[in-house]
Amino acid sequence: MPGIFVKTAPSGERLDQEVAGLRWLAEAEEAGGTRIVRVLGLAPTRLELEYVAEVAATRESARRFGASLTRTHAAGAGWFGCPPEDWPGGDTIGRSRQPFILDAADAPATWGRFYADWRIAVFTRRLRDGGLIDAAEARTYDRLCDRLRAGEFDVPQPALVEGAVARVHGDLWAGNVLWTGEATGAALIDPLARGDHAESDLGMLALFGLAHLSEVYAAYDEVSPLADGWRDRLSLHALSPLMFHALLFGGGYGAQALSVARSYA
Repeated sequence: MPGIFVKTAPSGERLDQEVAGLRWLAEAEEAGGTRIVRVLGLAPTRLELEYVAEVAATRESARRFGASLTRTHAAGAGWFGCPPEDWPGGDTIGRSRQPFILDAADAPATWGRFYADWRIAVFTRRLRDGGLIDAAEARTYDRLCDRLRAGEFDVPQPALVEGAVARVHGDLWAGNVLWTGEATGAALIDPLARGDHAESDLGMLALFGLAHLSEVYAAYDEVSPLADGWRDRLSLHALSPLMFHALLFGGGYGAQALSVARSYA
C-alpha cells in the first residue's frame, strides 16, 4: 500500500476543486504527460494523496520533466479560463480567488483578452481597493491591459498543442514539482488547473526558481517548439501570480509586480 499524505482544508478552500484539477491533469499521463499525484480519498475537510518520495533533481530528470510537460499541455482545454472537466462548482479557486469562466459563451477569443480581463484587471482592482497601489500605479496595469487586449502579446501555443488553448497546471512553482527520477522526471501537486496559454506554466516555473530550469526549457522546446520570443514573455506570464503574492504578503512583491508591469506597459 502506498504511503499517504493528508491535506486538510484551510478556511474557504475547497478540496474537491483540487481533486478535479488533479484528475483532469492526470488524463494526459497515458499520452506521456507528467505524472500527477494520486488521489486516495476525499472528505469535506480532508484530502488523502499518495506520498511521493522525492529524490535529488538531475539534469536528466529535468529534461524528462520538460518533455512530459509538453504532453500535459497538449491534452488541451475547451476555452481560456475554463475549469477542469467534472468541475464540482464555484467560479473561483484557492486563496487567490482566481476567477474561472464557466460558460464557453463568456470566454474571450484570445489569450490577451483573457489575461487582461480575468487576471490582471481583477488583481489590479483588488490591489487598488486594498490601498496597496495608488491611482498612478493602477494606470500602469491599465496600460498593460490595453496592450494585451490589442493582441500585442498573442502568439501560437507550442507546436504539440492542437487548437488555441492548453491544459495547464496553473500554479507550477518549484514547490509543486516533486522530483522522482521516474519516467516523467517529476510528479506534480497542488494545481490551479485551467485552460490557458502553455507559457503560463513556464513563466511560473521561473518565478521562484527551479533546479536545472534551463534543461526543462530546452527539452520542452525540442519536443514542442515554442513561439519566437518566448523567453521575453516569461515575466509577463508570471505577473498575475506576483500580483497575488503582493495581495497576500505585501512587501517586495508589490514593487516587483509593478516593475514587471512597467516593462510590458
